[in-house]
Amino acid sequence: MQELQYPFDSRYIIKKKKSIKRQLLEQGSGFIDKRIAVLGGSTTHDIIMILELFLLDQGIRPQFYESEYARYWEDVMFDNPELVEFKPDIIYIHTSNRNIRQYPTLSMSADETEELLKADYDHYLKMWGKIESSYKCPVIQNNFEYPFYRLLGNADATDIHGRVNYINRLNSRFAEYAGKHKDFFIQDINYLSACYGLDKWSDPLYWHMYKYALSMEAIPTLAFSVSNMIKSIYGKNKKALALDLDNTLWGGIVGDDGVDGIEIGPETSMGQVYSEFQEYLKMQKDIGVILNVCSKNEEENAIAGLNHPDGILKPDDFIEIKANWDPKSKNLADMAGELNLLPESFVFVDDNPAEREIVRSQLNVVSPEIGSVEDYIRIIDHSGFFEVTNLSSDDAKRNEMYKENAKRAKLEASFDNYGDYLTSLEMKGTIKPFEPVYMERIAQLSNKSKQFNLTTKRYTRAEIEETAASDEYIDIYGKLQDKFGDNGVVSVVIGHKNGDVLDLDLWIMSCRVLKRDMEFAMMDELVHRAREAGIKIIHGYYYPTAKNKMVKDFYGLMGFELINEDSDGNRTWEFKIKDDYKDKNQYIAVNSDQ
Repeated sequence: MQELQYPFDSRYIIKKKKSIKRQLLEQGSGFIDKRIAVLGGSTTHDIIMILELFLLDQGIRPQFYESEYARYWEDVMFDNPELVEFKPDIIYIHTSNRNIRQYPTLSMSADETEELLKADYDHYLKMWGKIESSYKCPVIQNNFEYPFYRLLGNADATDIHGRVNYINRLNSRFAEYAGKHKDFFIQDINYLSACYGLDKWSDPLYWHMYKYALSMEAIPTLAFSVSNMIKSIYGKNKKALALDLDNTLWGGIVGDDGVDGIEIGPETSMGQVYSEFQEYLKMQKDIGVILNVCSKNEEENAIAGLNHPDGILKPDDFIEIKANWDPKSKNLADMAGELNLLPESFVFVDDNPAEREIVRSQLNVVSPEIGSVEDYIRIIDHSGFFEVTNLSSDDAKRNEMYKENAKRAKLEASFDNYGDYLTSLEMKGTIKPFEPVYMERIAQLSNKSKQFNLTTKRYTRAEIEETAASDEYIDIYGKLQDKFGDNGVVSVVIGHKNGDVLDLDLWIMSCRVLKRDMEFAMMDELVHRAREAGIKIIHGYYYPTAKNKMVKDFYGLMGFELINEDSDGNRTWEFKIKDDYKDKNQYIAVNSDQ
């Protein structure tokens, strides 16, 4: 919903929250349902109401548990039965500097201030440890915003008695803890409040009247930030940028002004601004964002503009370059198909408001109101499209993986026989039970996969680790490499044992390796592992969504028999393991390095 895209009107959202919610529920489909516990050190009711809107807009239908006022610590430490029974999928701890129990006084020694800091930190440390042992779910914890006054002026940041100094030290310890604990995330309200304006954020009136730790108008900013973290945890991030060129990546129109006439580089102030934007976009590649061009242009002119000597982005930085006179909506749809991505995985960036509106109306694609070039970075960055909660080595290599796929596609086109093409790839697969080194990627893949996810189930890293440690499950991951490069972990299967029956909870695969026999290789290894465990029958389940129709008949292709289908399209398949089972994979050398 455009009203919930950054930059948004906080007053409008607060005023219209009920009608916005109604509209989101009426228009939405394919939601994933999540139980979210909000444990507050201040009043959280309106935060929850606004957070719900942003989550619904991002495809997550939340059910909330809300602690009583300032009972965040007690609910966890004393096992509040309602919280225990709620079984949260994620816990959000909304605390602020109002929850710091005591600040240093001017009479304290350095050792006394350190003891005070240790006591404050230990207060949270015990709670986090209890959550980890009791709930085993992701945790989002606020750090602390600066106080709205400084008793010591600028010295408040350097003197050990200053509140600013104390908060900086406490925030640093929170950050160190987050760096050492998976599924624990810091919401940086210190940064949020600074961007918003600390005087407006920390209006004392709202604390003393309503026990809100921030002003009412700042609540959508806070809630939007939390929603971005939650949708990132559950694989709802965008994956790719589709970028216009003229007056977006550089100033001017390359077809009219020529390469020498466009503004990019150090010679002009506006050229510097465009260069900074290009540099920001190039850094997005490091976190796995796929860069593409979608421009109305002659391709020759587009390539020439990208090869400008002062440009930061070069043609090789992009996976797809669509520079022609077709409608941009068509180019973007074609781009999505060629990359095996859904159109909604893209963010379309264009300086022309008419083009943005056409793409929005014809495709389910976000296109931010980017303003003038000085605003481009701020708008895209604050929108949280690519919020990082977990960063895997595969993320850093994603653009290279898509480039390698383009080489594979070019090679495929040169073969008349598809089998000969697969043979030419010289593929090697690694299919093994879950290993610690890949736990992060396995959890990430379970949350990101939408089209090739038969049960739509998603796992946290903690749940993946529990599964791997249990004898009640058969779990395998699959890696695939070929002569063009390593695709990393691309497939995961989890099944739980029920006597001599294996019920499959999860079968997912990255769409970038479709039709390369990886699904058959996974089936072969699954059968072998199941047979070793005394399994005679495998049950597979398909639960339809708006996005996974491509795998509706997948189990049939694997040799399963359809034994049940209900009115909602949910299907149950059965595979009886025979003694004379023959491997289906013909082209991948599996575990050949053993």
